[in-house]
Amino acid sequence: MSVFILLIVAFVADMEPKSTMDMVLIPNMDTIDIVLGSSEKGNVVPSAKPRKKTMTSVYLKYFETAPDGKTRRCKFCGQSYSIATATGNLGRHLSNRHPGYDKTGENVTSSAPQPSTTPTVIKKPQQQGRAPQVDYDHLNWLLIKWLILATLPPSTLEEKWLANSFKFLNPSIQLWPGEKYKAVFREVFRSMREDVRASLEQVSSKVSIALDFWTSYEQIFYMSITCQWIDENWSFRKVLLDICQVPYPCSDSEIYNSLVKVLKMYNIENKVLSCTHDNSQNAIHACHALKEDLDGQKMGPFCFIPCAARTLSLIIDDALRTTKPVIAKVREFVQELNASLDISEDFIQLTTAYKEGSWQFPLDASARWSGSYQMLDLVQKAGKSMDAVVRKNEEMLGNRMLLNTAEKNVVNIVHNYLEPFYKVISEICVNTPPTIGMVIVYMDHISDTITTRQPPDWLKNPAEDMAKKLRSYNNQVCNIFIYMTAILDPRIKCELIPESLNSENYLEEARAHFVRNYYTTTFSSMTSGYSSQDIEDGGAVSFAEEIARKKRRASMSNATDELTQYLSESPAPTKTDVLEWWKVNSTRYPRLSAMARDFLAVQATSVKPDELFCSKGDEIDKQRFCMPHDSTQAILCIKSWTQGGLKLKYKSTEIDYERLMEMAAAAAADISSAGIDKKQK
Repeated sequence: MSVFILLIVAFVADMEPKSTMDMVLIPNMDTIDIVLGSSEKGNVVPSAKPRKKTMTSVYLKYFETAPDGKTRRCKFCGQSYSIATATGNLGRHLSNRHPGYDKTGENVTSSAPQPSTTPTVIKKPQQQGRAPQVDYDHLNWLLIKWLILATLPPSTLEEKWLANSFKFLNPSIQLWPGEKYKAVFREVFRSMREDVRASLEQVSSKVSIALDFWTSYEQIFYMSITCQWIDENWSFRKVLLDICQVPYPCSDSEIYNSLVKVLKMYNIENKVLSCTHDNSQNAIHACHALKEDLDGQKMGPFCFIPCAARTLSLIIDDALRTTKPVIAKVREFVQELNASLDISEDFIQLTTAYKEGSWQFPLDASARWSGSYQMLDLVQKAGKSMDAVVRKNEEMLGNRMLLNTAEKNVVNIVHNYLEPFYKVISEICVNTPPTIGMVIVYMDHISDTITTRQPPDWLKNPAEDMAKKLRSYNNQVCNIFIYMTAILDPRIKCELIPESLNSENYLEEARAHFVRNYYTTTFSSMTSGYSSQDIEDGGAVSFAEEIARKKRRASMSNATDELTQYLSESPAPTKTDVLEWWKVNSTRYPRLSAMARDFLAVQATSVKPDELFCSKGDEIDKQRFCMPHDSTQAILCIKSWTQGGLKLKYKSTEIDYERLMEMAAAAAADISSAGIDKKQK
């Protein structure tokens, strides 16, 4: 970000040498509204007013002083005058003998007398053009990109100190007013949303959506809706659909209405296969209403599932409940380590001496899982060094950070108890995105950990709460849709599916769903034009239709064999790239691969796991909380879309930021070279 600001500074400070033609950014822009090349009056750098030349400077430069210092000699004809001759006489000499002398652009350097028989020819200089007009709209577009990347509202540029800083660099700079920035953001949002809508129209597979909720400092309740699918090249694609305000009282009906509005806006209500929510009751009820709506319209199968990451976060909070006071002490110690170079050096030296591992600063002191687990890790692995550092710096730190034996014992027990959670969460965070099938396997492992370990008495109540939350999650994900998603993960199939999800009935239902929805719809040219509904109808049909049905059923056994053959093979290694596996094997299983594209896009979490468990989420929460209502939707959506690869557009025209940055870099280089030349002189 600092590099970007430096480039802006360079762009501002060295714009005068750039011609308007060189500064063209986007062609054919509508000039009625905010455009590049349409700076408001006052955005032009005024040309420098020529300095009035004195009489002395005009005449004397055409005469050279003799070595004796008593006479001056004309550079054109060699005639000499006394050094005391008035400059007016020198001027009359030049006017009478050398007309046009004052139009030369070059100094005469030869002191030799010129032949008087030939008139002196003075080259008339080319007229200097006016200083090029500078379009500061380019700077304003750079500032727009900065606001997007930094997640700042347009009101940031209304701060007087920032405006004065730009004026210090160049007094002629004109920043847009706040309302103009807001209008640009609204138009950019509309233009880019059309691109998102167009891209979703090209998606041929089912899509999965995820919901996330938060409240801003203005006490406005927001819902973000993301969409994920697998494209034809077997790559995960993800796009933010909208950031929408949920009207008060923010109940399930308001959530449902807002969600349906967004799905209809993008025309994907008939493509949605699943919705992953944040585990709140209002979101569950809204998803249930959406399922009833889609089922009533026969849009196809639809399921909704809880967020696995949020479930794990709630379970971990239960486990840390009794150790929060101890963790607070350790966190205070770590914050002192991060703040003081001397204390951190003491700690490094002591851990080396005690052989308590190597630690990289700054240590993660966030209140999220990553930080809390590192507090536990620090006490267990570097307890001696921690005590020694506190005692050595007792005057600064006091003795409040020293842990007694009982506290250390509690930390060690909780650390060991939560180690499987740490491993699971680390795996989920690095596998982006984690498939629902593998997450189900991880959650089953966590369930075994909770039920098989015998915690001490002070940890039994938290353990019961942890088990209760995990049972609730398992009950919600035990359905045919999650089963089909799991078995289509080639690393899992039927062998690694948890016992609670493994059912003969589920397997038969999965087989029936495959035949009914993927044999005829995906390969309709092979089915004589009959849909899956024709197969299910039990009403009267003609004799010809009965014959066609028999032939179709006979051919369906071949389709069913794809699923049978797939499940009969051993699971792939756990390190296998699932989408790459299906990309390679799609020719072997053409119908089943179509089903895999749909179901493997089901999202296991409603947010990215690293945003929930790591300190990265603190920055995101702060940005969301501080964003004003008039900027939240546009700024957050535009940022997400540009990070996803979409180009920033104003109306129908793409903003060429690469060109702008090249210009800024060139300006910075010019300033640097000019500074070097100045020093050399």
